[in-house]
Amino acid sequence: MTRVKRGVTAHRRHKKILALAKGFRGARHRLYRRAKAATMKAGQNAYMHRKRKKRDFRKLWITRINAACRANGTKYSALIDACFKQDIQVNRKMLAEIAAREPETFKVILAEIIK
Repeated sequence: MTRVKRGVTAHRRHKKILALAKGFRGARHRLYRRAKAATMKAGQNAYMHRKRKKRDFRKLWITRINAACRANGTKYSALIDACFKQDIQVNRKMLAEIAAREPETFKVILAEIIK
């Protein structure tokens, strides 16, 4: 069996990890072992925070809708309850946009849903 030198393979693998660690500080972008640990942790954080981002935005939309509802003399929970009872599909993102950018339109929507 012939001898296989692995220098090229290892070098490519190391280069790939070090490229991912570009922008990290200190040894975390220079040394392979530290860079590998740092990129693994960064990947875990990125995964976690992609999930977290969805939660945070939903919370923001609900807060905006609630603020607009209270400005018009009702509560968020009453709006959502009325929507479910009338079988209206609520898109909180769009409701929040309307509430923030077009308060008059939101007022009309609110009056139509909560009679």
